[in-house]
Amino acid sequence: MGLPKHEHLPHYTYDDYKVWEGHWELINGIPYAMTPAPSVYHQEINGNLYAELRQALHPCRHCKVLLPVDWRITEDTIVQPDLSVLCNSTDTGAFITQVPAVVFEILSPATANKDRTIKFELYESQGVEYYVIINPQQKTAEVFRLFEGRYKKVKETTTDAVAFSLTEAAGCNFTVDFSQIW
Repeated sequence: MGLPKHEHLPHYTYDDYKVWEGHWELINGIPYAMTPAPSVYHQEINGNLYAELRQALHPCRHCKVLLPVDWRITEDTIVQPDLSVLCNSTDTGAFITQVPAVVFEILSPATANKDRTIKFELYESQGVEYYVIINPQQKTAEVFRLFEGRYKKVKETTTDAVAFSLTEAAGCNFTVDFSQIW
């Protein structure tokens, strides 16, 4: 017996997703469990990164930093980035619909492969200008920037400060000191 054919697999939508218990992501109709919960170290890094971003973006009145929140991309694709930066956003409801300018994902054993492959391609196809992959075990941050529709790695660092220049919010430039997140 071989693998099931794609057309035989269940296909879920936002209506299904919003009544599920626990933490899930839905990508192209396929559910992904967000369990186990992130480790203490993962959450510590996320908190430190959030504080660093809030301080760096304080002068910009057009951008906001969001902790995990549903990003409803389509009826069958809903993800929860660890951190997102939105520019000129009017989203205020239960989820966001706007493409974030920057997305940060902190790798965990349960999500590392998905973050490096499926979500990498998803964020690239949606036009997220910067995608930053944080590896807690190696204490590295990989910064990718969108060039002509494809991500190009612009920096990999443990302790450097990295400048971000957002084209969506003209004049919104900020720096993240990655030495402060570990």
